[in-house]
Amino acid sequence: MARVHLLATGGTIASRRTDGGLSATTPAAELLATAGALPGIEVTVSDLTTVPSFALTEADVRALVRAVREQLADGVDGVVVTHGTDTMEESALLADLVHDDDRPVVFTGAQRPFDAPAPDGPANLADALRVAADPAARGLGVLLAFDGLAFAARGVRKVDTLRSAAFDAPGRGPVLRVAAGAVRPLARPPRSPALPLDLGAALPRVDVVACHQGADDALLRAAVAAGAAGVVLEALGVGNVPPPVAAAAAELVAGGTPVLVCSRVPAGPVAPLYAGGGASLARDGALFGGDLSPWQGRLLLSAALAVDPHDPAGVLAGHLDPGGERA
Repeated sequence: MARVHLLATGGTIASRRTDGGLSATTPAAELLATAGALPGIEVTVSDLTTVPSFALTEADVRALVRAVREQLADGVDGVVVTHGTDTMEESALLADLVHDDDRPVVFTGAQRPFDAPAPDGPANLADALRVAADPAARGLGVLLAFDGLAFAARGVRKVDTLRSAAFDAPGRGPVLRVAAGAVRPLARPPRSPALPLDLGAALPRVDVVACHQGADDALLRAAVAAGAAGVVLEALGVGNVPPPVAAAAAELVAGGTPVLVCSRVPAGPVAPLYAGGGASLARDGALFGGDLSPWQGRLLLSAALAVDPHDPAGVLAGHLDPGGERA
């Protein structure tokens, strides 16, 4: 009998309709009751919080990761976390960056609320519990199970606001499929060593600055003035930014503030190809974030700054794809 712990944090999967809009009020035990029969799996439950993921703070997520570790320390075979979908990919990545255990941690949620006529949460939860209990998930790190597929935390992103197939990992694909109650392995991507983060300490502030036609350097400079220890550029295409942004990024890097380049394009890596754009950023010392979304890049840079504030690039190099390593 596999032992899995279900840790509930709120989100749409736990939400019901109210006069003021959807509100997460359903506890873990009630969520579990909808998952149906799970032969061979013993599930314990606890409630960490009941908030939508758009309201979670960085401190909340560190507390969540600590709670996951406490459950693993109790000897379970896996942990399932129910979570809102808006920022699930961020919480899953932070959990993965520090995960140094072969046992799986599986995030899941729903696109339709608990009291919807045809909720998707019960099936997603049942799949996540099966994944967490299955030996095929061991060694894959933190996973995100949704709509019959499980993705590695790194590279996964929400790709649809309402459709039940809400997540994808562009260029990477799922690592497991759940069909007819059985878990099927699909891929086993390499993992980087866990980062020695102090989960009791706040992470350095890192801001994401969006780029667009005609963007100037005002928001980039404002981010640093507001206290950002690092900045992620949500760049255009393969990693280009307007000239004023490139010039300001060069000044920041020269002054010791790391700048990480990710793309606003959903799929494909960034690369320093264009003079005046990405090539200039690389020449001036900006870092390139592979195919990570700007939001996951923000967490990785923040964690790297926490681990080694004097050389975050050295930490990043061990956690990015070859095409995204230090330029």
